[in-house]
Amino acid sequence: MQGMGSEQGFWTLLSQDEQNALSSLGVARDYPAGATLCHEGDPATYVFILRAGWVKILSATKDGQAILLALRGAADIVGEVAGETTGRRNATIQAVDDVRALIVRHDNFSSFLDSNQGAGHAYRRSVTQKWNDTDTMLRRRAGTTGGQRLAALLLDLAARHGRTVNGAIDLMTPWLSQEELASLAGTSRATVTRAFRNWRTRGLIRTGQRRLTILDVPGLQRIAGEKR
Repeated sequence: MQGMGSEQGFWTLLSQDEQNALSSLGVARDYPAGATLCHEGDPATYVFILRAGWVKILSATKDGQAILLALRGAADIVGEVAGETTGRRNATIQAVDDVRALIVRHDNFSSFLDSNQGAGHAYRRSVTQKWNDTDTMLRRRAGTTGGQRLAALLLDLAARHGRTVNGAIDLMTPWLSQEELASLAGTSRATVTRAFRNWRTRGLIRTGQRRLTILDVPGLQRIAGEKR
């Protein structure tokens, strides 16, 4: 699923010595909810390693609408690709809740990877996971309905960031609006609204104040077309 963060984030793949070495090259900074870490089009001179909190990766369309591309959480690295390619930010990074990030200059980060084999392997693993997520998303969009993609998105959220309580799975991610869920699933808000109404009636999910719980995982798997 696109953008929910690697199954194991870059930071947690580092050894304690590598974490200490990387920390010495950067500076820790706190961002309040809603703050912007960087804007699309800015020079890409730093990478951000998330130590706490969640961020949204946003991109603007030609008509000025913001599209949610991904959601990243603690231990993920963000803003690393632009420094290797265009040198300009290809998306805006915005804090969802209170965020603490380790900010490292791109040139220092590159030198760190060159001199630490284990860290280089962790970085490649993290980036490869993101590419795999993108590939999976594109394949889903080519041959599935919006409802199927939404079901698959919720299952991915549950697998990566869910907490099982009495057989149900609470999604332990920041609250996403129906517009944002639609953006991540590659569908319309109307489809999300209809699907949620139908799934609540069938006892597949429960929604509350800024909360979503999956009650019937096999049921959602059948909708998503997944063979389990």
